[in-house]
Amino acid sequence: MIPARYSASRFPAKLMQDLAGKTVILRTYEATVATQLFDDVYVVTDSDIIYNEIVSHGGKAIMSQKEHQSGSDRIAEAVADLDVDIVVNVQGDEPFTERASLQKVIEVFKEDPNKDIDLASLMVEIKDWDEISNPNTVKVIVDQQNFALYFSRSPIPYPRDKEAGARYFKHKGIYAFRKQALLDFYELPMQFLEATEKIECIRYLEYGKKIKMVETNVEGVEIDTPEDLERAKQLWK
Repeated sequence: MIPARYSASRFPAKLMQDLAGKTVILRTYEATVATQLFDDVYVVTDSDIIYNEIVSHGGKAIMSQKEHQSGSDRIAEAVADLDVDIVVNVQGDEPFTERASLQKVIEVFKEDPNKDIDLASLMVEIKDWDEISNPNTVKVIVDQQNFALYFSRSPIPYPRDKEAGARYFKHKGIYAFRKQALLDFYELPMQFLEATEKIECIRYLEYGKKIKMVETNVEGVEIDTPEDLERAKQLWK
């Protein structure tokens, strides 16, 4: 499932911007389909423009019936009546989505016979301090088994001791959910940590869900700003 809003606070209509001859959202959809990992791939949107963009190019799209504050909410409505076990959320601004990273996330559930894990997601190590301190970059810290402890737009951990050997990880906007965890999210009210940081996966932590993080070295470009789009164009070349 690829949740896709037309409006975006930092970069309005970013998903309909041109990236090497196709829109960002179409690039993301085609990249996700090309992984050949899924029974089906849908764009889930509240926008006629985005819906028509996908369908007119032979893709599959679902129109949201309600207003939603997050991608998880939007996907939960779309999958409520579908017979699925695992739902993967690929953000619409991830045109460099590729098979290897998605496969790592899916494998988490194959290695979890007791169904202890509610979600799995990706993280990439970052070393550039400008990126570490950039609030547009969501950081994650994990325990010894790579379960998420917290997500933040601030640098975490705070480097009071710069010689302690801390590593910094950026959260990539790809999730895999057990369907029930996603439906639970839909019914649970937002709490102050999520509302403060504007990071939806914090809600899962606040309600005791377990998020397994998987390290990857494939970064790509998430398109949050016009500058990101220019970087993506150069990378696409």
